[in-house]
Amino acid sequence: MIRMDGSLLNRRFFGRTLAVLLFVTLSVAGMIFALYLFYVANSPYMYLLAASFTILSLIAGFFNIYASIWYFRSFFYDKYLEKINAGLPKITAFPRVAVAIPVYNEDPGMVEKNLKELLKLNYPKGKINFYLADDSTDKKIVAELAKISRKLGVEYIHRENRQGFKAGALNNMLKYSKEEFLAVFDADEYLIDKNFLLDLLPYIADKKVSYVQTEKKYMKHSFFSDSVDIFDAFFYKFIQPARALNNTAVFAGSCGLIRRSALDNIGGFPEYVIEDTFFSFESDMHDYKSMYVPKIYALGRPIKTFTELVKQQWRYNYGDTQFISYFFKRNKESPSGKRKSILAYVDYITHGFGLNYLSAVLIMFTIASIGVVFVALPFAHISVNNFLSGSQLPVYLEILGFFAFTLSLLTPVLLTKIYFKSFSKGFMVFLLNYALAFVRTKAAIATVMNMNPGIHWNRSKLQSGKSDAIFSISNTKTEIAFASIMFGLSAFALSVANLAGGIWLLWYGILYSLATIFLYKYG
Repeated sequence: MIRMDGSLLNRRFFGRTLAVLLFVTLSVAGMIFALYLFYVANSPYMYLLAASFTILSLIAGFFNIYASIWYFRSFFYDKYLEKINAGLPKITAFPRVAVAIPVYNEDPGMVEKNLKELLKLNYPKGKINFYLADDSTDKKIVAELAKISRKLGVEYIHRENRQGFKAGALNNMLKYSKEEFLAVFDADEYLIDKNFLLDLLPYIADKKVSYVQTEKKYMKHSFFSDSVDIFDAFFYKFIQPARALNNTAVFAGSCGLIRRSALDNIGGFPEYVIEDTFFSFESDMHDYKSMYVPKIYALGRPIKTFTELVKQQWRYNYGDTQFISYFFKRNKESPSGKRKSILAYVDYITHGFGLNYLSAVLIMFTIASIGVVFVALPFAHISVNNFLSGSQLPVYLEILGFFAFTLSLLTPVLLTKIYFKSFSKGFMVFLLNYALAFVRTKAAIATVMNMNPGIHWNRSKLQSGKSDAIFSISNTKTEIAFASIMFGLSAFALSVANLAGGIWLLWYGILYSLATIFLYKYG
């Protein structure tokens, strides 16, 4: 482990403390606004509106405060890991290791390049075997990958169907593998540290440890892709370490090492869209331990387009929604019979509901805000002079309530500046949450309706005559419709001298139109 100097530790501690204070303050502000609505309520409509804001504020407060706990607890993970490292055994024997690379219609040139680097892993050659688990449907790609595998001495396993998705490919590969440990790398990941196995095997020497997960990161490419990288970095920098302290660190699908006997005992990878989350939960349910090592060993291909990000987020939200019902059902059937800690339960619940919270609640909060803007409150008739007079304390409370929810999502801007030294990328992370709100919500609905787990935004399938603008509009009809309603209501509010309400709805209209703008700008 790299030791950090005192100034860096103090800066990180300050950042976490500030995040906690900000989250708590904003959560309280939201509740104050909800209570104020009850105070001024004079009709069943107003009481219904106040109750709606109360429920939404409670949900937002729960997630915000728990997020602050993750941020704060992650500060102590380095010390925890130092103690673990001090007691790690030295490798005296080299167990057999299988390195699996799942592939689905990937660029053969990229796969070959990344395979060549994986073959350089620092480990005795007689103790390591490589498997290319190919689910590709393109015959040309299949032929090329088979050829590359033969040339590099990699075992090639091809399936004719995608049953079980990535999990199915890995489970199928396990039929041909007898090694004691399994390392998984995605086809787009380029190895940058050849000591991956030598570093991780000591952590998994304890037979109760089922897997070790490392930090994941994308290659640098552009402002958009680097912002998306930060989007994920919050998970690996803050959430994973905090969860690791509860033995709930998530196996992230690749850049990790798994004990084969534990995997067999669990019954292989659960065949869901996000098999990694389900496998992590099953590992915990079977009373295994897990480890998280915050070190980067490989760099993934950057997400270069908004379409790629949408597909990723759709898959995550679809899988997380599946996990919610799986968690509550499976939790009653614990193989070990042992009850997990409250923190562990909350970790899993927040993981399943997290993206749903960032999507559906955003939309519901926006709809509830419309009701407040057009109700007969002092807020509905505030002018610039009234605002500057200092005599409208209730009005200020309403404004604080309106902006508290939005500002709580602006917290990544502050944290990005502290940890990643960029305000602009942090603001982009904030904007992406709104741009993805309807996509995530649709994914959750698709899960509940048992619909196809994929979303089909593919530029290459369009007729060549269609422009980028048409492509963007045709794929974001819901967002455009919702943003248009916001713009229309904003114009109406401004026409009746409702300055604050008009600006607020205009702000929402801009936020929800970002999906179309980003799709047009970034593809």
